[in-house]
This record gives sequence, C-alpha cells and structure tokens, in this order.
Amino acid sequence: MNIILANPRGFCAGVNMAIESLERALALFGSPLYVYHEIVHNRPIVERFRGRGVVFVDDISEVPNGGTVLFSAHGVSPVIRQHATERNLRAIDATCPLVTKVHNEAIRFARDGFTIVLIGHEGHDEVIGTMGEAPANMVLVEDTDDVAALALPADAKLAYLTQTTLSVDEARVVIDALKAKYPQIVGPHKDDICYATQNRQEAVRELVPAADVVVVLGSQNSSNSQRLAELARSAGRASYLIDRATELRDEWFKPTDTVLITAGASAPEDHVQGCVDYLRAKYGAAVESRVVREEHVSFPLPRELRVLANA
Repeated sequence: MNIILANPRGFCAGVNMAIESLERALALFGSPLYVYHEIVHNRPIVERFRGRGVVFVDDISEVPNGGTVLFSAHGVSPVIRQHATERNLRAIDATCPLVTKVHNEAIRFARDGFTIVLIGHEGHDEVIGTMGEAPANMVLVEDTDDVAALALPADAKLAYLTQTTLSVDEARVVIDALKAKYPQIVGPHKDDICYATQNRQEAVRELVPAADVVVVLGSQNSSNSQRLAELARSAGRASYLIDRATELRDEWFKPTDTVLITAGASAPEDHVQGCVDYLRAKYGAAVESRVVREEHVSFPLPRELRVLANA
C-alpha cells in the first residue's frame, strides 16, 4: 500500500486563530467559558474543549448575564451582537476575517440598494450570520434549481455573494446560472470562497487520479470537508469522511491500494497521523507527501484579546 498525503490539508488560518483565541480566553478567564455555536465544525476539537469546561450554546440567552462568550469562526449576525451587549456579556469575536469580508460586502450591497443572492447551504452557521447582516435584502440559493425558481424582476438591481466553504466548481455553476438569468447581476471584487477551501480542493483535484481510495479527515457538519469527499467521488474514487482513525474500516482497502489522505480546514493533524499510523501498521504502507500549493497565511487574535494581552 502507498499513502499520498495531500498538501495543503488541515487547519487554515481562520481555524488556527479561533482555536488560539479560545485557548487564550481559557487562560485569561478560566471556565466555565461560553462559545456561541461550535468554535469550528470539528467534533474532536469540540469534545476536547468541552472536557476543559467550555460550554457550547446555540442560544445567546444560555450565557449568564455578565459572562464571557466567544463567537465562533463562522460569524454571527448583528442581532446576536446586540443581545450580547444588552446582557453585559464580555464578547470575544473569533470570526474568520474572510467571513467578516462577506459580511461587509453584504452591508455595502444592501446600503447601495441591491437585492443580494447568497449562494450557500441553508442552516449553516456562516449562512445564518451573513443573512443576518441584511435580512430584508437577501435571498438564499443552494443550486441551479433554486436559481430557476427565483421570481425577482428581470431588471432588479442584484448582487451575489457566496458562503466561503463551498465547492469552487459548484459555486461557479450557480454563479453562471445567475448571470445567465440576470445579466446585470454583480459580484464581489474578489471571490468569497476562502483561499484554504480552494487550495484543499485544488490538491485533491490534482492528486486524486493517482489514488484508488480517498480518506478525508473532517466532521460531517464541516461544509469544506464534505466538499473534499464529494470532489473525490466525482472523480470516480471511493471516498470516506471520518473524524478519526478508529472509524477506518478494513473493507475499504486492498493491500495494493494507493490511498490519498487529506483533511478539511478544521481537522486536527493528529487525526491525520492516526490514520497514517494505522495503515502503516496494518498494511506496511509507504508514505509520500505531495505539495500542490504552499500556504503562509496567518490572522491576528481578536482585538479584545490583544487589548487584554497588552494590558
């Protein structure tokens, strides 16, 4: 057996910043410490922090008055920020700057009188937060069927935005459908889909022809991890999305297989290495690391934590 380790894989700059923010907040304030939604969409990471006294909530009212709450990497709507202020919460904003960019675009387009078509997955934390920036000006579509069902005036003043963790290819299909139906529609100056999502998809696209089986480390509620598994399947390869090595199944593999291993942007590297260790022990697998693109991106800690650190 041969293992190809895709590079880049795993943590992106936004996830690194969010996790470091939570670590720093724990050191400063101790537990219980509250996080609005999961800090990132990764079950093992959430479990680790829960074991250290972090309380993940889906309603800001679950945070005691005057408590400390950290907003997850996926961002929140202005309503949630307002509720936090009204209840005198110490709020730490760990929203990924690339998500904040989409929020700011939504505000700008709404201010300029556009109706905004947001391409994304209904119910995703990021989509909920983005739509909250301009709920009266925004409609959500997931695919070309949704575009076909739009009943906006033919001459409407329209703009589109996208969830940052979509498949690049699928987003392009929806954008093309929007442009065909509404030629006047405008988009952001730069693509909303984040660099890390694009790079991880590019790595799978380039490396999957050499593989028989693809293993993606990531949680089921991780949009960008799901897209990696889907991309591999679209290339005709068996693809499995798992959280950790204990979920591997021997029936997925043959001793002669070449296995491509990658990880979504919120999946920790130790679980990648756990899979490598298992396949080495079970099949004597040889490991080759292939770099498709280098990444050198980092984001600063939230302003609230920088101020406290300087103090």
